Amino acid sequence: EVQLVESGGGLVQAGGSLRLSCAASEFTIDDYAIGWFRQAPGKEREGVSCISRSSRDNGKAYYVDSVKGRFTISSDSAKNTMYLQMSSLKPEDTAVYYCAAGEYYFCSQYGPVEKYGMDYWGKGILVTVSS
Repeated sequence: EVQLVESGGGLVQAGGSLRLSCAASEFTIDDYAIGWFRQAPGKEREGVSCISRSSRDNGKAYYVDSVKGRFTISSDSAKNTMYLQMSSLKPEDTAVYYCAAGEYYFCSQYGPVEKYGMDYWGKGILVTVSS
């Protein structure tokens, strides 16, 4: 069964750091565009960061403006796992974070702004940043 399982969420004070992990099973993340999304209470889900798998920019990471310089997306092929390192966290980063993978997902230079195209989603994990 294809699965994406997030871990590493929790409560952190503003200015702190967290690293989210997302372990994939039954498919190889290196063959897929991967990304992180989040949904804050009362808001729509938004993209945070993605790694492209297009021939033009394979392996390149992109971020939405609100997290540039603070968040870093990465992956470990041997562990078939993706990560989101979050630093300088702000209360407005509080949300449920989801990892996702899409074989043909378009990861733009502005981050994962495309709503459609991800094939697999994790169930989400809560990150709470206290002020």
